[in-house]
Amino acid sequence: MISLFILSLSIAVTINFTPLYSFDIDYLEITETLKMPKEQISTNYRILLNYLNMPWIAELNMPDFPSSARGLFHFVEVKKLFALDYLILLFSGVGTFGFVRYLNRRQQSWQLLLYFRRGTLIPLAILLALLVSFDTLFVLFHQVFFNNDAWLFNPATDPIILALPAEFFMHSFLLAFGLIEVFLILGYFTTKYRISAPSR
Repeated sequence: MISLFILSLSIAVTINFTPLYSFDIDYLEITETLKMPKEQISTNYRILLNYLNMPWIAELNMPDFPSSARGLFHFVEVKKLFALDYLILLFSGVGTFGFVRYLNRRQQSWQLLLYFRRGTLIPLAILLALLVSFDTLFVLFHQVFFNNDAWLFNPATDPIILALPAEFFMHSFLLAFGLIEVFLILGYFTTKYRISAPSR
């Protein structure tokens, strides 16, 4: 339950952390690739993000990036994954809050220390794997979460892919697993503090 909460929270923060994309527009020279001003690219990205985040937005219409039926279908699937992440975040958050309170009442919070300490090793291993072979993991990710190849965009029919280079997704993955590491460390020290606080 706690693992699901930390994972879904890290994903939610990452997909909505627009400063990362703003940075990558400059760092990856996306303006040069598209021959388009940064603000114009950012506006279309916000439109895409709003579509993926908000259930009541039923159509994706980026003014400067036409989309094929295949591309739109892929974004529908991504929209469902966003919604799934938020549902997992909600229910796992409630479950985690209740479980932590239960342990606190029974003075058994110490049981979490081993979980947090061992858990910090997993994101570090994944971060290393991302740096060594991101392309392989990126393809594997899509094969796991999509049962089709609609994610393989053709720039001629779906130019949005030029605004979302693979390096941006690598940075997003690094941010997400970096956040998981941070949350696990915070969980460890917060739990340790709560255990030792009564004796002070």
